[in-house]
Amino acid sequence: MAIFTGVRVSELAALRWNDLGADTITIDERYCRGDWAAPKSESSNATIAVNRSVIERIHRLRLLSIQVKAGRAVRKYRVVKSAGPEDLVFQSVRDGKPIRDNNILTRFIKPAARAKGFPWVNWRSLRTSHAVWLKIAGADVKDAQGQMRHARASTTLDIYQQFVPESQRRVVERLTHLVQ
Repeated sequence: MAIFTGVRVSELAALRWNDLGADTITIDERYCRGDWAAPKSESSNATIAVNRSVIERIHRLRLLSIQVKAGRAVRKYRVVKSAGPEDLVFQSVRDGKPIRDNNILTRFIKPAARAKGFPWVNWRSLRTSHAVWLKIAGADVKDAQGQMRHARASTTLDIYQQFVPESQRRVVERLTHLVQ
């Protein structure tokens, strides 16, 4: 979900079921390593567009169970302990408390990335990837700024949408042919 929405990990950890719309997510709080707070900035407190298929996948979490090895025993846990409007969407499978971002990153995201050939990934790289994808998809800077919930468009352009355009790659390729 992080890469498809550009939402910060602290905002994912604080996401509640009543924050989900049919094709939107409302960000109104964050949770980071024991501390609850308002979103990072005034512009971060917003409702953003999200693809319906992402919302549907989130809702399917309610139906999932996982098996966890505990010595020789195997315990089965529901992925979502409770799904009331004020309950967390992403909760610890053991006790329903907020997720620990470092555990999710090291246990699931990094191994999945390595399996796909990406040697290094972190939460920020997922957010940055979303910003780049917006640019590649043709979003204008104001739309990307709104989706990323940045106070200034320059933040979106200068920090998050760093990528090498295809036109620049073609020029470098032509230059290589001139030297040979």
